[in-house]
Amino acid sequence: MKSDKTTKIGLFQLIMLTLGSLIGSGWLFGSWEATRVAGPAAIISWVIGGLVIAAIAYNYIELGAMFPEAGGMSRYAQYSHGPLLGFIASWSNWVSLITLIPIEAVAAVQYMSSWPWAWANWTQQFFSNGTITTPGLLLVFGFMLVFTLINFWSVTLLTRFTNFISLFKIGVPTITVIMLTLSSFHPGNYGHSLHEFMPYGSAPIFSATATAGIIFSFNAFQTVINMGSEIKNTKKNISRGIFLSLLISGIIYILIQSAYIMAIEPSTIAQHGWHGINFRSPFADLAILLGIHWLSVLLYLDAFISPVGTGVSFAASTGRVLFAMESNKHMPKFLGKLSSKFYMPRAAMLTNLIISMIMVSVFRSWSTLATVICASTLIAYLTGPVTAVAFRHTAPNFKRPVKLKMLSFMAPVAFVLASLAIYWSMWPTTIEVILVILLGLPIYFYYEYKAKNNDTWKAFKSALWLIVYLIFISLISFAGSHEFNGAGWISYPWDFVVIIVISLIFYYWGVKSAQIFPDYYQAKKLNDSVRE
Repeated sequence: MKSDKTTKIGLFQLIMLTLGSLIGSGWLFGSWEATRVAGPAAIISWVIGGLVIAAIAYNYIELGAMFPEAGGMSRYAQYSHGPLLGFIASWSNWVSLITLIPIEAVAAVQYMSSWPWAWANWTQQFFSNGTITTPGLLLVFGFMLVFTLINFWSVTLLTRFTNFISLFKIGVPTITVIMLTLSSFHPGNYGHSLHEFMPYGSAPIFSATATAGIIFSFNAFQTVINMGSEIKNTKKNISRGIFLSLLISGIIYILIQSAYIMAIEPSTIAQHGWHGINFRSPFADLAILLGIHWLSVLLYLDAFISPVGTGVSFAASTGRVLFAMESNKHMPKFLGKLSSKFYMPRAAMLTNLIISMIMVSVFRSWSTLATVICASTLIAYLTGPVTAVAFRHTAPNFKRPVKLKMLSFMAPVAFVLASLAIYWSMWPTTIEVILVILLGLPIYFYYEYKAKNNDTWKAFKSALWLIVYLIFISLISFAGSHEFNGAGWISYPWDFVVIIVISLIFYYWGVKSAQIFPDYYQAKKLNDSVRE
């Protein structure tokens, strides 16, 4: 995919673009949701969530440098294991991305619905009983349209817009942390014993990473991978862009969570417990309670800017993913067309907009959308470690501008962590997401039948490990411990042990399942163009 006539994206622009994706509605809602689930121990949930995503991202550095192309994360599994695995991976990733666009719009509208001024009473109709109302839904559609239109006019406009937005998005959380700490500082809220620190036990620390939007908040590292062909000096900047962005956002998230925990009045916790603290617009409501009205105004403003910045970035990424999926020959041809002037996949972007509108019409709450995103993203990420190691065996002579020294250790670790985090999404979300992913298979087999491909059975065998894995993770989610909404046939933490052991079996099965398909030679051609 061509970029416009401007210079390619440098490291600073890349970090700003990625932070524009990373720091979205997650910080506005995640701390409140996480403490409701895990109490003060939610601080550990952010560390765990960051480590899970960093372990997964590590594997994609080698792949991103080997195959720098727009929407690359939708192609790697197809290069190593053929069209069916590639389709399942890209479909899963796409499901998460089309859910990301509306979740940011929902966040903006939810904060807007709690504006405290008398002249703004009309905004209260946008949100009721934890969900977006029909009038609010129309406003959500409006935000999503804006996200898409900003992306219609070239990489230049996108990077200029996100550079400004990202600086603002780093500044407001920083000011919030400082002001909350100065205005209400109660370190005793962390508790004076292990029980007070973990009032609901240790299991919610893990479930919060999936259900409170923590993994969702770190998910945007793939912005770097999917902008591959538009990045300067891919050899160095892919790894730098990913880890600097994750590090900066991780520090910000942990500081925000800590400030939130210590800002709550101890009497409120004693009266309601962490479970019972209910906010419509968490940080803005908290600022009003503490009498910092100017901060609440700034937070209401940021509740527009943070989600818009993230929504704009993901409208770009999602368009590239659907564009790449069409090039796999399992999607309608019009999705692969580029605009003649700016070389942007406008048809794919408009298609994503329409389907995102359908998604948010069905799932109207922020937390539900965040959990769907977490589970579907992680299913897509399962193929990354498998593909990276498989290429070491099937393509030892491919150029590797970045050859990871710890890949043989980190790949299975990342696969296991992703499996655990899918489980943390809890029954029945796990099976619901898996069913949505399996809905894509009829589309795949229709295009396979239409093309009269001879490799269909071979591709099925190469992808069988992931299909069986999805059945396994559904069953273990149903049979698992009560702490994760399971039937309790396997108690906590033995459910973790079962997942770790069996996930490793699936990982090695996946690596052994790699075969040479025509897509392998496309990968070689792309790799030949890479400078080491």
